[in-house]
Amino acid sequence: MLTTDKMDIIPEKWYNIIPDLPEPLSPPRDNNRDSSSIDLLNRIIPKEVLRQEFTVRRFEPIPQEVIEGYEQIGRPTPLIRARNMERALDYGGKIFLKFEGATVTGSHKINTALPQAYYAKNEGIGSVVTETGAGQWGTATALASSLYGMKSKIFMVRTSYDQKPLRKQIMSLYGADVSASPSSETEFGRRILSSDPRHLGTLGIAISEAVEYALKNDARYMLGSVMNSVVTHQSVIGLETRKQLEIAGEYPDAMIGCVGGGSNFSGFTFPFIPDGDDIEYIASTAEEVPKFTHGTYKYDFIDTAGILPSLRMYSLGADFVPPGIYAGGLRYHGAAPTLSMLIKLGKIRAEDVSQAEVIDALRFFANHQGIVAAPESGHAIASAMRYANLHRTEKKTIVVNISGHGLMDMKIFDGEK
Repeated sequence: MLTTDKMDIIPEKWYNIIPDLPEPLSPPRDNNRDSSSIDLLNRIIPKEVLRQEFTVRRFEPIPQEVIEGYEQIGRPTPLIRARNMERALDYGGKIFLKFEGATVTGSHKINTALPQAYYAKNEGIGSVVTETGAGQWGTATALASSLYGMKSKIFMVRTSYDQKPLRKQIMSLYGADVSASPSSETEFGRRILSSDPRHLGTLGIAISEAVEYALKNDARYMLGSVMNSVVTHQSVIGLETRKQLEIAGEYPDAMIGCVGGGSNFSGFTFPFIPDGDDIEYIASTAEEVPKFTHGTYKYDFIDTAGILPSLRMYSLGADFVPPGIYAGGLRYHGAAPTLSMLIKLGKIRAEDVSQAEVIDALRFFANHQGIVAAPESGHAIASAMRYANLHRTEKKTIVVNISGHGLMDMKIFDGEK
């Protein structure tokens, strides 16, 4: 059973930003295929997840079994006052950390994996499939499917598959069948390998392989980021943060998080968006994958093969192949349409951080807060340090989302590529 304090913090409903957006969200667009995008999504996505994808309801009830699952995997995650960081930066305000690395899988990804697996199980599904970049999403999918008695197949981007063998091992421990992508197991993967046998892989390619696998093997596809149903599930982060700040008698002046597809940042910040314009929101992205600063706001493919419908979002192009940076979760070419819209309208500011600055920020953070953060989260930490240095004497309250731990990413400090 949940203790009283946990019941007070873990929300009973997810927040859906769609009715609170400044303008209507552009719908998905078909890619000139034989069947409509809705027909395709109906074949591969659990029905309740698909319903949540297109709902305009502001709040979605969280099933009691999922709430209990959240408690079992470590929710609520802690909100920590980063006093050591404040002192080391000589910062006159306050810095708080929402530490999603405290979940059993070590990142925020389990927040949506649990409900998606729960809904799949309730439909009698026996197996699920997905892609993963750095491995956090694959790990969450593997555990969630295992908890609900389903098999899982994971296509892991090859550069991360080679860099992060422990991620593959933990997914295998949870019962997943893990393959490097591009792989020889799908038609699309074989096509990529035929032109470049040493292809580093991309999330766009891995998504295409996972969707092809789902269509041919009667599996259900698990959505890892970008889509609004995932952003809605991730709102548990921001809803908890709001309650924890209220208990502490605090309110943010700035909220900072990293962005790959956008689910952790959006889940963290969106519950605060209806409050107005008093909060500064900073989306920290990889300089090597500058989707907001050098990408285009347009309709583009979710996956490289163009199997799934197109979304209107910031994108570098579905065929973009990023460098093999350790922040594998930030290598996706696009971003959530809801987040993209808010950045386009100037409600959220984006900034790029290089891997070199990330490494410095991770070292600083580990030495002063004791937390070994994920390379993805290192971007948010670097942006928070920039912000604190710029506003040193203004006594602003900064809240940073540490989206995951980096205990399996230690090679980033070896200077290896």
